[in-house]
Amino acid sequence: MFKITFMLNIIIFGKPGSGKGTQASLIKDNYNLVHISTGDVFRKNTSQGTDLGKVAVQFMSKGELVPDEITISMLKEEIKSFIPCNGFIFDGFPRTIIQAESLDDLLKSMELNIDMVVALDVENNRLIERLLNRGKTSGRSDDKSEEKINKRLEEYDNKTKPLIDFYKNQKKFISINGVGDLNDVTTRLISIIDSKYHDWRQLCWLRQDKC
Repeated sequence: MFKITFMLNIIIFGKPGSGKGTQASLIKDNYNLVHISTGDVFRKNTSQGTDLGKVAVQFMSKGELVPDEITISMLKEEIKSFIPCNGFIFDGFPRTIIQAESLDDLLKSMELNIDMVVALDVENNRLIERLLNRGKTSGRSDDKSEEKINKRLEEYDNKTKPLIDFYKNQKKFISINGVGDLNDVTTRLISIIDSKYHDWRQLCWLRQDKC
């Protein structure tokens, strides 16, 4: 068995309804990565009553945003708890340039880095249709109103465009067609990742194949 110390760290972007969370889970399984969702990390810390979770609750109880340094500290502890591993797929973070810079600094301090940033590209009219259909069963009020959906999509565009430029400047940003059958989109994602890591030894290591 050929062994290599190698980690693959990916950020996945996608508008509400793009299937980002589903694809993140499938990519995680394909490459044996750790899926890090900031929502899950927050819930874990607050439910377990960690020191960071208690601080976060103080802000949230007042309707205030949790400071980036608290979020970053939570992510640091989460990442440390899984190392050694094949790598991470970040879902829902970063959302601002400051958060992206903080994530870069955090990973650099751990001798890690982001290898690739992938965005699922889906037209807004398709997303609206998907979310309205999802709203029939999801129970989420913001999935039932086209006005609220449009506001969420507009907010995403306003916040994410600077991030896209940030990662384009690092030559790490890739946009793929997110329309189509679930398996087709997954295949496109895997093809993009495999094309970047064409060294068969790296891919074997990630997939735990016998090489």
